Amino acid sequence: MHERADFMKRIVILILLIVFSNIVSAQKYIFFLHNSFIEMAGAEAVHPEYGKAEYNEIIKAFKEAGFNVISEVRAKNTDVKEYAKKTVKQMDSLIHKGVKPGDITVIGTSKGGQIAMYVSGYLKNKDANFVFIGCCGEEGSDAKPEINFCGNVLSIREKSDVGIGSCLQLKDKSVNKVGHFKEIELNTGLKHGFLFKALPDWIRPCVAWANGNYN
Repeated sequence: MHERADFMKRIVILILLIVFSNIVSAQKYIFFLHNSFIEMAGAEAVHPEYGKAEYNEIIKAFKEAGFNVISEVRAKNTDVKEYAKKTVKQMDSLIHKGVKPGDITVIGTSKGGQIAMYVSGYLKNKDANFVFIGCCGEEGSDAKPEINFCGNVLSIREKSDVGIGSCLQLKDKSVNKVGHFKEIELNTGLKHGFLFKALPDWIRPCVAWANGNYN
């Protein structure tokens, strides 16, 4: 009798593990990496030119779109490469649990975008999704030979954002496998401040990309 009860317990546990694994693998994840102003001043700080940083509003928008959002306010003066390696470990953990790489998207704005570029190269997974926002050309990123894109890459830039250019040069020089690639230029007139705000102009393309809509 006891043997039968133990057998049934093992069956129930096995079923629960399978169900849990399927739930985890069916979910979609966004890693959101914010800009350097939030890193230095905080999630709700007010920029003298661009106004209030809408970090929490951005996170809320992605959650309302149905994603599990992984994000945090980084420590001041965070090292780009080290944080990228930390993010790769988190992504590897999800993949190990059964999450498909195509259901994981890394979205980075400004400095966060530079971190996302390194994540792309370190992870080297052709199916993962990446969105680089307002970061190509910033602080000489185009000149960094160690940046090599890999995966499905969406680049978003703002026409009035002085000093920020196209990601095409970095994409073309990348030795890794770049699957889908698309670049969008916005015209909000907000300069670098466009990425401080939870604007549908850039959030909607991010959501579409994270859902596998690469057109």
